[in-house]
Amino acid sequence: MSANERVRLAQELHDGIAQDLVGLGYSIDSLISAPGTPNDIRAELRSLRFAMSDLVEKVRNEIFALRLSKVILPAQYEPSVQYELQKIFAELLRNIQEHSQATSITMSLHDNGVGGAGIKEGHHGLTGIGERVSGLEGVLDIESTQSGTQISITVPWVRA
Repeated sequence: MSANERVRLAQELHDGIAQDLVGLGYSIDSLISAPGTPNDIRAELRSLRFAMSDLVEKVRNEIFALRLSKVILPAQYEPSVQYELQKIFAELLRNIQEHSQATSITMSLHDNGVGGAGIKEGHHGLTGIGERVSGLEGVLDIESTQSGTQISITVPWVRA
């Protein structure tokens, strides 16, 4: 996706979904403060409002990432680790493009976690990765055992 397309998508997210979510949040606030709203319903609405605020923040982070053309790792990672991993990955891709004369590349990431990774109903992280890989005419391979997970992505590589 080009930088212009990413910016356009960020604009669409901001002007559409993000604004709609903020509006829903205000509607929930009105219900919470409405006279006569039972306390048990108020408590449920507050929980819903917090979830809505979290969702708005996630959409804003995606908008920010699209505008910067960077992947934002979750907040539990140190910003310096995120920065270094992005720079390492960018340099590897640059080296492949400039020096390798490759026609495809395979990226592989392996962790030593508890395993269990896979495309699952109601979870969209790996599904989204699979969709992106398919969009690049690539192949996604996930191997997950009790001693960790290995994810490999192979995509055609065409020199610009």
